[in-house]
Amino acid sequence: MPPEALAPRHPWRPRLTPGRLCLPFVLGVLGLGLHHLLAGPGLGPGFAALFRATVPAEAATTLVLHYAWWPRLAMALLAGGGLALAGVLMQQVLRNPLAAPTTLGVASGANLALMAATLLAPGLLGLGREWVALGGGGLAIGLVLALAWRRGLAPVVVVLGGLVVNLYFGALSMVLLLFHQEELKGLLIWGGGSLAQNGWQDAAFLAPRLALGALAAAWLLRPLAVLDLDEAGARSLGVSLKQLRLAGLGLAVFLTGCVVSVVGIIGFIGLAAPNIVRLAGARRLGARLAWSTLLGALLLATTDLLLQHVSGILPTLIPTGATTAALGAPLLLWLIPRLRLGGEAPPREARALGHRHPAPGRLAGGLALALLGLATVAVLAGQGPDGWQWAAPTDWQLLQWRAPRALAAAGCGVMLAIAGTLIQRLTANPMASPEVLGISGGSAIALMGAIFLLPAPSNLTLVAAGTLGALASLAVLVGLNRRSGFQPERLLLTGVAITALFEAVKAVVLAGGDPRGQQVIAWLSGSTYYVDPTSALVVTAAALLLALVAAPLARWLDILPLGGATATALGLPLARARLVLLLLVALLTAGATLVVGPLSFVGLLAPHLARLLGFSRAGAHLTGAALAGALLMVLADGLGRQLLFPEEIPAGLVASLLGGAYFMWGLRRL
Repeated sequence: MPPEALAPRHPWRPRLTPGRLCLPFVLGVLGLGLHHLLAGPGLGPGFAALFRATVPAEAATTLVLHYAWWPRLAMALLAGGGLALAGVLMQQVLRNPLAAPTTLGVASGANLALMAATLLAPGLLGLGREWVALGGGGLAIGLVLALAWRRGLAPVVVVLGGLVVNLYFGALSMVLLLFHQEELKGLLIWGGGSLAQNGWQDAAFLAPRLALGALAAAWLLRPLAVLDLDEAGARSLGVSLKQLRLAGLGLAVFLTGCVVSVVGIIGFIGLAAPNIVRLAGARRLGARLAWSTLLGALLLATTDLLLQHVSGILPTLIPTGATTAALGAPLLLWLIPRLRLGGEAPPREARALGHRHPAPGRLAGGLALALLGLATVAVLAGQGPDGWQWAAPTDWQLLQWRAPRALAAAGCGVMLAIAGTLIQRLTANPMASPEVLGISGGSAIALMGAIFLLPAPSNLTLVAAGTLGALASLAVLVGLNRRSGFQPERLLLTGVAITALFEAVKAVVLAGGDPRGQQVIAWLSGSTYYVDPTSALVVTAAALLLALVAAPLARWLDILPLGGATATALGLPLARARLVLLLLVALLTAGATLVVGPLSFVGLLAPHLARLLGFSRAGAHLTGAALAGALLMVLADGLGRQLLFPEEIPAGLVASLLGGAYFMWGLRRL
């Protein structure tokens, strides 16, 4: 044997194991905890405060430790462990490394159920908060499974279903919040994932339920391990896969509901811990259950202790759940290219959704007349103190409030529709849109930052900030997906991560108690209430100008779906074309997001409607989508003003409810 064969090929490196992975977090929790106690009454009195409320020295400090700090640490360990355990169960049952309580909408469903019960049926809470949360979480995951069942629970479709359920339930929660701000004010902090405690009651409530859940998971360990086999192999062992999946998912939803009912939504612990321990070498289900539970507890406790350590220098309250979500979004971006998502086929081509109309010009004229008629009805007809009334065209005092809103809604619909058409043709992905790919979320993050960080920013400043945020999101999308050839599923999952980051920033903003938070709530909901004639004309002019800029690019949009090689062979400057189109998408998204918020789904819905009507070529598709988007937003604004008169549902929320329902229908058809 040659001597070089005996020499090590690589320098020796210690093998990463789950134990070695957890050790730094154990040391972090111990170090931060000891630092907190040493900065207070000292180690002896600090540990004594765990068992009794007062000691002779520093009684006030030990009271805080006994009733607040120690219960908070216990709650962090319990909640983190419970969510991680739920995440392992979901990933095992669905065979999906991206399944988690947050990505599947379970946490949002539980949160919505608790909000609705607080307002509409508080007696249900007396039966047990965890059962109310269990009902909401079960409804959410049932919707997700129904959406993905026809595709064999393909990982990307499951996560997309979770995304739309998250956004849809978030829109419903926003409706409740808008109409009951005073009653739900305290839930804003809780909904962001607050671990603040004022006693041991919540820990005593959660601990036995999580213990029962852990025992049930241990009892199901051997049957669930069968799911590592393929379908045929599992059935050959006599296992009822349907009942087993139902039991595993039911247990995961129960664990999530218990945690959410006590501390609100804690982001990404259930996603991060199972994947990290798997990458560290825990392959068997039993090892993943044990190590993920421990790592989840340590991750949340470390994050919360760090947050407490820096909270004194921060200008606003930051909920722990929002912090973990903000940290989890980059983790998801890092995980996506490293995880095998299965062999699912990409979504079908957009052209399969419709036919080619023989006279698209005549069809566009009909849509324009329909838009004019709908806008006339929306402006002139409405409810008043004496019921439905038809305003006279000369009643300027009334029309000066209604006309700008309809005009601004139409302009935003045009911008979102064109942006959606551009991004769908650019990516050859019919399920893409500014909302789904996170472009609207990136624009919204930048806009919220400008509102809170700049003194009295002008509208031009806000548009510039929104455009930069949209461009930053696009840069992330391009940077992470260029190597994979802009595969549709990778683009969509990147959008999921950016949207999660937006949700985290929104939770921090709403939980801070800043008076500007009310302005942000109104803006996030997509209300046109504050639009005046000047701003309506500006929005409409911007929409028309950007539409004129997009019109000459129709040739590019006809060629790009054919693929990069074909486009280059036909003389298309590929890099420049993509850059120009992405810049235009950013401008369109920022302009519309500034007025109607980030979650309207018009950018997804309008291009599909245009395709279904028969607008197939790029130029006709842009025209048809712009008209359909304007129709959708004018309709949403009119319905929002009249459905619950004298209360209003903002146009953006109405559009998101309509568009979200369509998204679920479209995902079900894939």
